[in-house]
Amino acid sequence: MTNGGYEQAKANRNVLEKLGEKIPGFRGFQDRELRRDVDKLQREHLAADIGRLKAALRDRTRSYTDAGQIGALNGFDRLDRQLDGLAQSVRFTDYGASGIFDAVKVGEPELQRLYAFDLSLLDDLAGIEAEIGTIPAPGGAAGDSPAAALDQVQQRVRALEDKWRQRARVMSDVVQGAPGA
Repeated sequence: MTNGGYEQAKANRNVLEKLGEKIPGFRGFQDRELRRDVDKLQREHLAADIGRLKAALRDRTRSYTDAGQIGALNGFDRLDRQLDGLAQSVRFTDYGASGIFDAVKVGEPELQRLYAFDLSLLDDLAGIEAEIGTIPAPGGAAGDSPAAALDQVQQRVRALEDKWRQRARVMSDVVQGAPGA
């Protein structure tokens, strides 16, 4: 979700909210609430994309189950649990102390940095999706074990988990760079 998400959410406010902008101090509160809503939408979108990856992985897993190659399922199961953990982390991370939702006026350049970081997460998810597509189908050549491809995907997911943990720092940096911070 880009800055357009913030602007769209802001444009959709009802008349009562617009009236509230006239009350001293209410606008800052409303903007903080709006940033919280946009952040939640972004995190839900990322978690939904991870859910799509899990579905693609389940399809590949099913093909191994149907082919009777039960020995390969442990690697699929580990990756599925790893993706599930990442989705839960993205969906339920608490940003209460991050400062981006405080009364500090976060400007356009600072928000753009955060949005660029979030877009890079989407790019990383697309890379993981492509890697899931490289997991060989069962019944291929004798050396076509899914283990190496699954290990590669797990490494990319670990890298994305690490990057996700950095998002709190990015948010803090955005607040530090805000005018008047």
